[in-house]
Amino acid sequence: MEAQPTAAFETVFRLESPRVIAGVARLVRDVGIAEELTQDALVAALEQWPRDGVPDNPGAWLMTTARRRAVDLIRRRETYARKLAELGRDLPVSAPPPEEPADPEDIDDDLLRLVFTACHPVLSAEARIALTLRLLGGLTTPEIARACLVPEPTVAQRIVRAKRTLARKNVVFEVPYGPDRAARLGSVLEVIYLIFNEGYAATAGDDWLRPALCEDALRLARVLSALMPKEPEVHGLAALLEFQSSRTAARTAPDGEPVLLRDQNRRRWNRLLIARGITALGHAHAATGAGGPGPYALQAAIAACHATALTYEETDWPRIATLYGLLAARAPSPVVELNRAVAVSMAEGPAPALALVDALAAEPALRDYHLLPSVRGDLLLRLDRTAEAREEFERAAALTRNARESALLRRRAREAEAR
Repeated sequence: MEAQPTAAFETVFRLESPRVIAGVARLVRDVGIAEELTQDALVAALEQWPRDGVPDNPGAWLMTTARRRAVDLIRRRETYARKLAELGRDLPVSAPPPEEPADPEDIDDDLLRLVFTACHPVLSAEARIALTLRLLGGLTTPEIARACLVPEPTVAQRIVRAKRTLARKNVVFEVPYGPDRAARLGSVLEVIYLIFNEGYAATAGDDWLRPALCEDALRLARVLSALMPKEPEVHGLAALLEFQSSRTAARTAPDGEPVLLRDQNRRRWNRLLIARGITALGHAHAATGAGGPGPYALQAAIAACHATALTYEETDWPRIATLYGLLAARAPSPVVELNRAVAVSMAEGPAPALALVDALAAEPALRDYHLLPSVRGDLLLRLDRTAEAREEFERAAALTRNARESALLRRRAREAEAR
């Protein structure tokens, strides 16, 4: 047994609760009830671990506790139904869950089942994203609101209504087949992408990275690419996540401080993951039709430019700027435009890029987005407008809820003042 229940509990909550929810949901066939049973197990952990010590395998302890509670719930339901029958009450009783079809493409992966269930067409696109980030990503309501750039009450309402809708519609906890699978794929890809992003650059907390989220997202993307080999965007997303994951080890210093792309030691980049990304991107290009590459394949192509450059200075910034232009046309977004401005600054200089960034200042979705003043501060610094740059870095530091990122931005503000 260990002796740090509070720290361990926080770790388990972040990393294990999605797996526990998924495992329990397969038993009870209701994601809302599965989340409640998981919360009960977490409460039990808070009560027992400080007294008895933290188990050697906290995740397994939680899973066992939650599953026992699920079995108890099922037995109570069966007992209640039997008593009703004995009393001769003519009330409908829920039938046991049907056997899942034997299909050669079936995936025995509870996390993937959880994703597809949360992305069911009975839910709105916004609700699917919020619910899956909550259940699979283990994110809090404020973190989801930050990731989706929407108010916290809106996210809370989406999650509650989504769980009620799934229960009311009796949505089966399964990976869909045939046309249903294809119809729900776009939402699934978007959710996996957002989960990875939360792990890659955490919106809140003390850690810059949450590697477990990245690993779950990457694993799900790989499973999907094997399952749907003719879908270019599946391969595009897998390639993007492979490339991004390859830089994980170089993105933080030994003390946890974020390391910017230009300062990263590229010898620490994972060449195996880069090779996997190149292969996946090739599959995406081979499967692309007359309509051209989709948003994920375009982002993967951008990531490939970074991954294959031996140094920061050798990066093909003109090509990246062109690819961001294509991405902006295919999937318009203020965030894409902001990223395009960064590429333009490297390809053409900070002045034209600053004009692009200033044009985004009135975008409502970017009003509280810390990367807007962060990018603007960098451009102003390169133009020797140091006082303005310092103000932008300080504003960005105040907007972010990630402690590591805030410290980095405050340091950049001090460096700008010292110039």
